[in-house]
Amino acid sequence: MTRKRKTQTPPAESGRFSYDGLDRVIHEKARLGILASLAARGDGLLFNDLKNLCSLTDGNLSRHLGVLSEAGIVEVWKGQQGSRPQTMYRLTVSGRQRFTDYVNVLESVVADAQVKMQSEAGPRTSPPGWAPA
Repeated sequence: MTRKRKTQTPPAESGRFSYDGLDRVIHEKARLGILASLAARGDGLLFNDLKNLCSLTDGNLSRHLGVLSEAGIVEVWKGQQGSRPQTMYRLTVSGRQRFTDYVNVLESVVADAQVKMQSEAGPRTSPPGWAPA
């Protein structure tokens, strides 16, 4: 005897706000700041400039740049200024696209929140049977 499996269709709202495009590598606050800084400077930024722009310590910045580099989002360039070694970072071509895709998803998060907030612009009332805690 064969049994028929009952399949349920998820409601239309199922997972609407899951935002799969919010890339975990990019979404972390410090890395988002690093990438925003690098996106604004196509020619790249020196380590110390990036550290100052993002208000990070040497170790913290190094760790986040390592994660971004391993993910292929950021590339590292070594050079000299006088007798001092310099390290410059910039977005890779695929890293710039990945960041752009991330920003597009983030814009949809904001748009969804604004639609909801505009529809609730009036005075707030408790749902029936509920009270503020």
